Amino acid sequence: MKITAIRCRNLTGLLASDGPFWEERLGRPIDVYPEFRAEGEQQLEMVRAGLYRTRSTFLEIDTDSGVTGLWGPLGEELGRLIVSSLAHVLIGRDPRANELLWDLVYRASVHGRKGTTVMALSAVDNALWDIRGKWAGAPVYRLLGGATREQIPAYASMLGYAVEPEQAAARAAEFKARGYRAQKWFFRAVPADGPEGIRRNVALVRAVREAIGPDDELMLDCWMSWDLRYARTMAEQIAEYHPRWIEEPTLPDKYDTCAEIRRAVPFPVANGEHEYTRWGFLKLLQAGAQDVIQPDVSWAGGLSEAIKIAALASAYDVEVIPHGHQTHTNAHFLASQPPALCPWLEYLDKWNTIHQFFIKDKLVPVNGFVVPPQSPGIGIELDGDAIESEEVFS
Repeated sequence: MKITAIRCRNLTGLLASDGPFWEERLGRPIDVYPEFRAEGEQQLEMVRAGLYRTRSTFLEIDTDSGVTGLWGPLGEELGRLIVSSLAHVLIGRDPRANELLWDLVYRASVHGRKGTTVMALSAVDNALWDIRGKWAGAPVYRLLGGATREQIPAYASMLGYAVEPEQAAARAAEFKARGYRAQKWFFRAVPADGPEGIRRNVALVRAVREAIGPDDELMLDCWMSWDLRYARTMAEQIAEYHPRWIEEPTLPDKYDTCAEIRRAVPFPVANGEHEYTRWGFLKLLQAGAQDVIQPDVSWAGGLSEAIKIAALASAYDVEVIPHGHQTHTNAHFLASQPPALCPWLEYLDKWNTIHQFFIKDKLVPVNGFVVPPQSPGIGIELDGDAIESEEVFS
């Protein structure tokens, strides 16, 4: 079996929403600057009331056996990087040789050891796993070692929902009623918002905790926007609400600062969504910067690398709970790993409405659990009825 062609498909479709799709955004590192702090949430392009235009890119890899690997969505810029700079390394190679192909692309891209190049490599790796599963006639989790459980508990990741206390409490109660026993909420206020911002953040935590009760898990995402002093101040205010963790309290390269925050706060710290490859995660683990690592299987190097990252984490007794960018791929990874090491799947409710818009068989938690796809490969097929128009490039 040989790889014969690599192409990307830019898809456009119309997404329906009862109201504004994005209700609120999260606080960002760049919000230290007033002109950026004043920005609202970037909205989808509205076609008319309740109807938005959405776009996604999917990668296809053909083989001479007739098996085509499909993976996405990925950013268009990643797709163009793949076809312009990575494809020549792959054409003519056996797609089943995952270690060889990963190493070839990595060695051919030494100036792209993090960021967009590794994200592009991740897309390629995941599409190749789709080929291997289809070739073997088995879901990918079986090729990764077999299932450790029949279903995976999911936590609701609430990015994009309003964070005003009354609205957040109502939404949190709604998701609890759907069967979720864990939720993650995103802070809007950042250190530059001062004491008033702290009060708003604390009000959000209080409202959600009261809505979900004392026994459900509550995670809180800082999205790289805090520092050590602010983390200490916030910890004093929210410790009584028993967060399961605070996430990404500082910028990704500040390993030592994150480790200091972990030592300073009385609850766990999660980190690693914006880290890449086993070597990046080894630095995090060696620094003792977190209790939970969160590699994104779509960004950190693909399924091949996620397995290595999980093995590293197990040696450090640190949980692995991947960032929830691509639910089908994450479900295969998690299904193959021990539950004690990888206990949850993150389900980004609003983002997955977008990310799965063009996917025929959507993977959505039911009563707070996800069942891994059972079809050969990763289990994604494009829904022709959702496609308004498309552009193919190779």
